[in-house]
Amino acid sequence: MADTAFSRDDDHLAGQRPVLTVAVVGLGQMGQSHAIAYHGNPGYQIVGLVNRSGTALPDQLKHYRTFTDLDAVLALKPDVVSINTHTDTHAQYAITAMEAGAHVFVEKPLALTVTDAERVVATAHRTGRKLVVGYILRHHPSWVEFVTQARLLGPPFVMRMNLNQRSTGRAWVLHKRLLENVSPVVDCGVHYLDVMLQITDSAPVQVRGMGVRLSDEIASDQVNYGHLQVTFADGSVGWYEAGWGPMISETAHFVKDVMGPRGSVSIVKEDDTGSADVHSHTKTSRLRIHRVADGKDKVLSMADEPDHYGLCAREQQFLLEAIWEDQNLEQHMKDAVRSLAVVLAADQSMREGRAIDLSI
Repeated sequence: MADTAFSRDDDHLAGQRPVLTVAVVGLGQMGQSHAIAYHGNPGYQIVGLVNRSGTALPDQLKHYRTFTDLDAVLALKPDVVSINTHTDTHAQYAITAMEAGAHVFVEKPLALTVTDAERVVATAHRTGRKLVVGYILRHHPSWVEFVTQARLLGPPFVMRMNLNQRSTGRAWVLHKRLLENVSPVVDCGVHYLDVMLQITDSAPVQVRGMGVRLSDEIASDQVNYGHLQVTFADGSVGWYEAGWGPMISETAHFVKDVMGPRGSVSIVKEDDTGSADVHSHTKTSRLRIHRVADGKDKVLSMADEPDHYGLCAREQQFLLEAIWEDQNLEQHMKDAVRSLAVVLAADQSMREGRAIDLSI
């Protein structure tokens, strides 16, 4: 199976939706997770994996054909290309794949600059290909409920969020590689700015970022801890914090909290998993909801929520249905660019020591 270039016509059986061929580019933590999702979905057929670093693969993926560069796998004419490489390659790989005729899934952040992100979106428009960006929280039922409950509280809103990760060994090596392109505020922050923008449904007007270099193991112009404050046109304010490295505190590393005139809602993390556990980054356990009207707190259990792999499966099912049903992804793409623009402005603020006015 892994050594065959599949014919698209073989899958267009009468009365059935076509199976989409997919090539997965980048097989780190997220790339492997998405590849496993494609492997388990009967709507996809993996035709190639691009594994430039020779990363060891789990048993589910070992029998698939592997390549060392994008052009080689594009020669198979896949219907979908899944891009899970470092951020500095996202924009060009996505553009190249769409120009070759493939629909694209690309991990966040979409690009290193707003200009490049807009180039990717423009290519999707020009080629008529679907573009889905890996905003995994949008596919998490507990986070969807969190946004729904938060929107009932205002405006204005106070939004407090963070995702700090203590990383050592191989994880710290990975984070140091990521720091060559993006700060933690950019890499992780796009998720939580996207959540804030969904809650407020209001334009961000100004952002200020602050960052600190906490390790001699990274370049002098890099910061491995940062936070931002953003204000919105409706009077809402948001705060986000992110840090990577062996020095990061495990105290209050997971805060997801929204307040408004009518009350508050918080994600309550009950287990004792540390900040390094990727599976804990999306886990909610419970939502604690406070309503001013009755002065009481209500707790919603999220015990049956999907795990990390389940969420990746939901993301790829979303892409599959968007292609099958020719869904309009215009708002999805606009939101991806907008959240990226805010965190990049925060990064600029961090480096220039001044607030950045926004017009997005």
